[in-house]
Amino acid sequence: MRKFVMVAVGGTLAGIIATTQVAGPLLAEQAKPETSVYQQLDLFGTVFERIRAQYVQPVDASKLIEAAINGMLTSLDPHSSYMDAKEYAAMQVQTKGEFGGLGIEVTMDQGYIKVVSPIDGTPAAAAGIQPGDYITKVNGATVMGMTLDQAVESMRGPVGSEIKITVVRKGTKDPFDVTLVRDTIKLTAAKGSLEGNTVVLRLTTFNDQTYDGMKAGLDKALKDAGGLDKINGVVIDLRNNPGGLLTQAIKVSDAFLNQGEIVSTRGRNPGDGERFNATPGDLINGKPIVVLINGGTASASEIVTGALQDHHRAVVIGTKSFGKGSVQTIIPIKGEGAMRLTTARYYTPSGRSIQALGISPDIVVPQEQAKVLDASKQDNQQTSESQLKGILSNDSMTDAEKKQYIAEQKAAADEAKLRDSDFQLAYAVDLLKGLAVANATATAPAPTSAPAADAAPAPAN
Repeated sequence: MRKFVMVAVGGTLAGIIATTQVAGPLLAEQAKPETSVYQQLDLFGTVFERIRAQYVQPVDASKLIEAAINGMLTSLDPHSSYMDAKEYAAMQVQTKGEFGGLGIEVTMDQGYIKVVSPIDGTPAAAAGIQPGDYITKVNGATVMGMTLDQAVESMRGPVGSEIKITVVRKGTKDPFDVTLVRDTIKLTAAKGSLEGNTVVLRLTTFNDQTYDGMKAGLDKALKDAGGLDKINGVVIDLRNNPGGLLTQAIKVSDAFLNQGEIVSTRGRNPGDGERFNATPGDLINGKPIVVLINGGTASASEIVTGALQDHHRAVVIGTKSFGKGSVQTIIPIKGEGAMRLTTARYYTPSGRSIQALGISPDIVVPQEQAKVLDASKQDNQQTSESQLKGILSNDSMTDAEKKQYIAEQKAAADEAKLRDSDFQLAYAVDLLKGLAVANATATAPAPTSAPAADAAPAPAN
């Protein structure tokens, strides 16, 4: 059977099995465990036949075997599971960037569905679903006892149909219901925008479109800014990015690194490990980078964050990431289904595993709503020199220079409004502005003053 390997979070691994002939005593030692395995398989066959023959009602043998396979895989860790043909096809479509559903990335925790992150522009995001929420019921039916894929399947349905989920949220006393309308989820994997002199790259997932979308967004933002030399840096926003394809995480990291390791994977056998290195070329020629993360930043997005952080290429701000440091390999099996099997851990360039620990930001910045007065109210309450009568004129600027300076003041005030809608992003933009000022101060020549005109000494007070 042709083996097709695709990763949901981690790397593509090739397994090598070596066989050798050994002496009799070692064969005798190996025979005992093998006999035990065969006995257990015989036990499985006995139970399977008893169920088929004596269960209270007829059972579908194929469904019974699928359930047994899935039970075996889910007993390993929260991310290993079995996908039947329908689920496997849906997973393949999702990595292409368009699928039907609610728009949430989920995992299994304590028997319930835990939200890793909502996806931008989807019904889940619009309804206010948050990372860390638990979904305990779907249309009134408990998800306890379901596998992850079964729970996800229960949330799927025709586009335009309603679904009610019951949510348990930390800090909220009682569970509450949320009604959503299913929609076709078209992922915009990456987009770029300009905030003042800062380019903001928002990456929502790592699918086949991520790098190309990021590059296109960066190019457009640079064009709008008037060129690379006109910007003070780039913010890479990875908040609520649940991850995806390792190949795309490597390409995104490589886009801002000239050399060195990006990530390595280590499996059960030493020969299964892989190491991925950066190639020469930085899309922004060393301009400063700030990476934004939060609790919904997971797997492939943590790989990008870890690579840029370990190489001191970026300042990471926000809150601690999700902490998914394992690699899943998708292995097609007979019957057009596939198994999602955890095959390795991944490590950042410094050799650290973030599994269950997450990535700690360099600067912790919670998402808070800034409590500031409305700008118009501030203007009404404050008086400046320019509002006084009979003031002296400013003789250091021409009229054109004054006009430009006033425009720059207005632009700075407009940028500050971002703090009301997205405090973390505003902090990142402000940080890059500060770095630009610091760098300019360090490299600028000392200012020289014009010679003062002769003047009579001022009278003493």
